[in-house]
Amino acid sequence: WIAFASLFFILVSITTFCLETHEAFNPIINRTEIDPLDNSTRVYQETETVVFLTYIEGVCVLWFTFEFIMRVTFCPSKLEFFRNTLNIIDFIAIMPFYLEVGLSGLSSKAAKDVLGFLRVVRFVRILRIFKLTRHFVGLRVLGHTLRASTNEFLLLIIFLALGVLIFATMIYYAERIGAKPNDPRASEHTHFKNIPIGFWWAVVTMTTLGYGDMYPQTWSGMLVGALCALAGVLTIAMPVPVIVNNFGMYYSLAMAKQKLPKKKNKHIPRAPLLGSPNYCKSEVTSPHHSTQDDTWPLAPQEPPEEILEINRAGRKTFCRMSV
Repeated sequence: WIAFASLFFILVSITTFCLETHEAFNPIINRTEIDPLDNSTRVYQETETVVFLTYIEGVCVLWFTFEFIMRVTFCPSKLEFFRNTLNIIDFIAIMPFYLEVGLSGLSSKAAKDVLGFLRVVRFVRILRIFKLTRHFVGLRVLGHTLRASTNEFLLLIIFLALGVLIFATMIYYAERIGAKPNDPRASEHTHFKNIPIGFWWAVVTMTTLGYGDMYPQTWSGMLVGALCALAGVLTIAMPVPVIVNNFGMYYSLAMAKQKLPKKKNKHIPRAPLLGSPNYCKSEVTSPHHSTQDDTWPLAPQEPPEEILEINRAGRKTFCRMSV
């Protein structure tokens, strides 16, 4: 029930955050400001969020504050608690609301500047969506997959960076082939005025997005664009199978762990050591006479009789030698 309540308030908080940016919930109001130097009055317009969204966000923040305090109070290690990234996100997402409420009654210029900064920092509230990883197995599997695939992602970024640099340079010079004689910069007929601008085109083309804001206009540039698109597809396709295999492995482990039956911890007696008085006791009290081995609950049947006979003979010989 606590998980469902936390999920509900997270979704409400994110919905409120998104609605606060809509024009319908930000009416324009007229404000009056009096200049203290010459007592002149200045009227200016400003947007203000409707009050009921602030109240809803306040209720959500109260829940998050209560949850955060309870988790801090009962956690076994305070140092490990504050080292957790999700806990840091919780704290950063909670504090701006209280600071904004505390400074809203002040009219000084410094207070207004701080309020403006806090309104910008409020985007951290959207990071609360990562708290869902505590309650959903799929998100935890995704996190483990991203962590295990760090090398593959790094390799993908390196490949893309090399491709972007190479094809941005190639498209810059390829587009200059069809330049007019009266164009000293050879850039009047093309979008690629310089190589850094070509970086954006190379990224969009290699990732197969193709926004269409920049495109080659010469036959040589079109040839470079085709090579860039093909190289992007091949570059992205190489590390993807490894990442998919990692995700499949972690997902299978998570599902298998969920299907395991929950068993109560049973007290398993320790085996008697050599030389202890309990080692030479009667075979009637020996744990090997049980129909099923208690230390291995998944054993389908008792150990073979030959192994039991060997163990009994060895134990009798040791007891005789000790006497």
